[in-house]
Amino acid sequence: MSIRHEPPRYPLLEQVDYPDDLRQLPVQELPQLADELREFLVETVSRTGGHLAAGLGVVELTIALHYVFDTPNDRLIWDVGHQAYPHKILTGRRERMATLRQKGGLSGFLRCDESDYDAFGAGHSSTSISAALGMAVAAKLEGIRREHIAVIGDGALSAGMAFEALNHAGALDMDLLVVLNDNDMSISRPVGAVSNYLARVLSSRFYNRMREGGKQVLSVMPSGVRDLVDRWEEHMKGMLIPGTLFEELGFNYIGPIDGHDLPMLVQTLENMKEMEGPRFLHVVTQKGRGFAPAEGDPCFYHGVKPFDPETGEQAGGGGGITYTGVFSDWVCDQAARDERLVAITPAMCEGSGLVRFAEEFPSRYFDVGIAEQHAVTLAAGMACDGLKPVVAIYSTFLQRAYDQLIHDVALQNLDVTFAVDRAGLVGADGPTHAGAFDLSYARCIPNMAVLAPRDEAECQRMLHSAWEHKGPALVRYPRGRGPGVLPDSSLEKLPWGRGELLRKGKRVALLGFGSLVSLCEAVGEALDGSVANMRFIKPVDEALVRELAGTHELLVTVEENAVMGGAGSAVAEVLSDAGICVPLLQFGLLDRYIDQGTQSQQLEEAGLDRESLLSRIRQRLEDL
Repeated sequence: MSIRHEPPRYPLLEQVDYPDDLRQLPVQELPQLADELREFLVETVSRTGGHLAAGLGVVELTIALHYVFDTPNDRLIWDVGHQAYPHKILTGRRERMATLRQKGGLSGFLRCDESDYDAFGAGHSSTSISAALGMAVAAKLEGIRREHIAVIGDGALSAGMAFEALNHAGALDMDLLVVLNDNDMSISRPVGAVSNYLARVLSSRFYNRMREGGKQVLSVMPSGVRDLVDRWEEHMKGMLIPGTLFEELGFNYIGPIDGHDLPMLVQTLENMKEMEGPRFLHVVTQKGRGFAPAEGDPCFYHGVKPFDPETGEQAGGGGGITYTGVFSDWVCDQAARDERLVAITPAMCEGSGLVRFAEEFPSRYFDVGIAEQHAVTLAAGMACDGLKPVVAIYSTFLQRAYDQLIHDVALQNLDVTFAVDRAGLVGADGPTHAGAFDLSYARCIPNMAVLAPRDEAECQRMLHSAWEHKGPALVRYPRGRGPGVLPDSSLEKLPWGRGELLRKGKRVALLGFGSLVSLCEAVGEALDGSVANMRFIKPVDEALVRELAGTHELLVTVEENAVMGGAGSAVAEVLSDAGICVPLLQFGLLDRYIDQGTQSQQLEEAGLDRESLLSRIRQRLEDL
């Protein structure tokens, strides 16, 4: 009996383990490879979840870049990492894609320790041009000839950091190619035959030899003639292509070109590879390309849970309301009561829960793009003239506006409320998005109040309390759902700066902050100890700390934040100032980054689970 062998599902893709294999293929086979790569990407992410639409949009661009350039010797730097899944598949990680975003598996972002092809680690946006320029400077100083390519999305180009890098790069004689993946912002005219033709001409060796030769001829002519010719070239290019800004910054601009025309991409990149100095290639792509549900709603399919690859239907997330949902309801209810409320977000409308607000209060909604520094100072300016801004932002993204938080808001004691989402560990997004430091970096700022809710109902009350507080206040809450304590419609304020004693016990008192109060209750029950919900990190409830210290042998602080400088440190400072000598055990995130996994896996790794707390507390009590 003969054995039937099924043909490979991905005949070309299975031949490509690394870019060296890719470069052996003839150009005419690359479109088929793109089709297989796109299908494989949908199949993989449908099982693991992750970022989908951005990667689908850059399949052809990824193939062309690795086909033309000698990676990893040539440095290819992807901005953010959302768009880098096709890059991972083509650089030796295809067989491990099933482990994407899982504990011990592939990162959902870029990591230098994961692959030599990941030239720069990235989870946040707008860093690629700065990093690529730094590498170009290093190569020049070391006498090494290599290319440096930064691929940045149009959304990331809205950040000031990207323009700072462009401004610097244009003034340096460095071999740097910036590729703009334009998939959303409509900053250019539609791509067509004319613009493709212009790109071929402007990137061709003939045109650039003529351009450089003309410069040499003009160098010996009077300055007035040179200025006239320069203005003429700029005028002609500005009439035909939208690259005048980048030309003014010192880049040789090419584009826009069709980012899904592989032969065109390869030809243009080969031409640009021969050019020297700062170059800028404008590529227009379609986010979600090749997967109908993602094409129809690229925002929804930006980051996905596991889904049906045929229909695009995503797996259910369970019942109940998330902390983000609590904020969404509160900010809309409060805006209906007070027309002074304005909401600001740095490009995180969906993630931060402002979709409903944007629909109901469009004139009071401000999405500033990926510009966290601007978002915070914009809020400061609004607060100066009588508005009451609410800044909805992730904990890790607020880090990017730290000086503005100090100098523009807190120093002037302005009435700005910060709704800080994704505080603590965030699961599959890993260390780049973990809100591990906000308690530490916020509580040391004068005038800043810092609150953390134990459950959904308390989150609503804290938001309202922070809103009513005169001055800057920050409410931090975790990703996902809480214990299931649903808020009501009362909008009742909390007693300012006061915690609450949830359980009165013996010997040990657990002081819980925010999301881990329920863990403290479970441990306190097992130990017959006291449990306090501290609520406020700043101002911390000093009276409650002193009371517990006077009636217990051991105090234990528990927080989902870095131990250093966090809530436990606030308690230690109270004890020190009062001259109280009582043993203090601090639980929180240790002095290292915790890799991706489920949130429960990460908490266990950090020692923030019931058994770990019980073991360490019992040992300390025995030592006492």
